[in-house]
Amino acid sequence: MPHIIAETATGTISFEAETGKKLVLALEDNGVDILHRCGGNARCTTCRVEVVVGDAGTMGPDEQAILSTKGDLAPNTRLSCQI
Repeated sequence: MPHIIAETATGTISFEAETGKKLVLALEDNGVDILHRCGGNARCTTCRVEVVVGDAGTMGPDEQAILSTKGDLAPNTRLSCQI
């Protein structure tokens, strides 16, 4: 199981995520209020996260395309709906 440490507006939380579960859903299941308006389709970017440590896997073409339209993002910015 992946171990997630999330620095949120209300503090840091740590939890084990179910293998294969989308990060956005694991965050929500553990009390993190994260927006995701497009239903996990890599369109809205409201579920952006910064992956500080670890491997989030390969970025798919849809995620890469939408993030390329946003300016000033860190190179480790990802969409939690795609991880």
